Amino acid sequence: MFELRLMCPEDRVESLSDALDALDALSVSVEDADAQTDAEQALFGEPGMPPPKEGWQRSRVIALFADETLATEAAQLLQAQDFFDGCQVLGIAAVADQDWVRLTQSQFAPVEITPEFWIVPTWHEPPEQAKQVIRLDPGLAFGTGTHPTTRMCLRWIAHHPAQTRVLDYGCGSGILAIGAAKFGAKDVVAVDIDDAAVQSTRLNAEANGVHLQAGLPEMAVGAHDLVLANILATPLKVLAPLLCAHVQPGGKLVLAGILERQEDELKAAYAPYCKLSVADREDGWILMTAAL
Repeated sequence: MFELRLMCPEDRVESLSDALDALDALSVSVEDADAQTDAEQALFGEPGMPPPKEGWQRSRVIALFADETLATEAAQLLQAQDFFDGCQVLGIAAVADQDWVRLTQSQFAPVEITPEFWIVPTWHEPPEQAKQVIRLDPGLAFGTGTHPTTRMCLRWIAHHPAQTRVLDYGCGSGILAIGAAKFGAKDVVAVDIDDAAVQSTRLNAEANGVHLQAGLPEMAVGAHDLVLANILATPLKVLAPLLCAHVQPGGKLVLAGILERQEDELKAAYAPYCKLSVADREDGWILMTAAL
């Protein structure tokens, strides 16, 4: 395979990527050309907010082609287009053949939640000290156990196992719902607005030998001992009355996806319904909980 590397301004990323797809590129990726410098830009979005930009002020576009001829022809054709103005070809280089599956798998090791509770990809053996294991491979849906917010939620679940009826709102891969079931919850409901997440949750639950109900948000009915929501601050604020309404008297609310600087915002949003407090912190993120 050969790699064609290009530089372009932010407003040309989409046109250039579409053109590379039409020129039979095997893959197209976009990077911040100023990464690891003072000019580096963070691109991210939250539900309810404008979507993130297509690229950076100086975007590096990398396209893979099956052979050098295709990469060279693509570079020549692109340079002849009007939209290529302001862009440049950085070069064409051979890409060493690798076992991409093995290389990808090597990047995902078992994740420790507690010394006895681990998230383990299917290609790894569980650590000897693991007494409780969730088998989960990286996939399309959010939540593989590697992010601090997921780890904090799972740690909380491991330390508070006496929850019978649990709602995981915004379930992603279903990892929190599966964790709750592993730690004794008998009635677990997992909901998400994304059909792919719902399907992922069902498959992951089956692979882990646990029973739960997964579906769209309208499946969330009634009150629960524990309501989990690992989303982001903006939707958590909007969902405050709904989530609190699903917690039965004496039940617990556990929220994640919150940056440390957003603590006061969340406390204010939930103040009419409950008193949130910070239960855990990791890498700039916080876990907030409340008893209703």
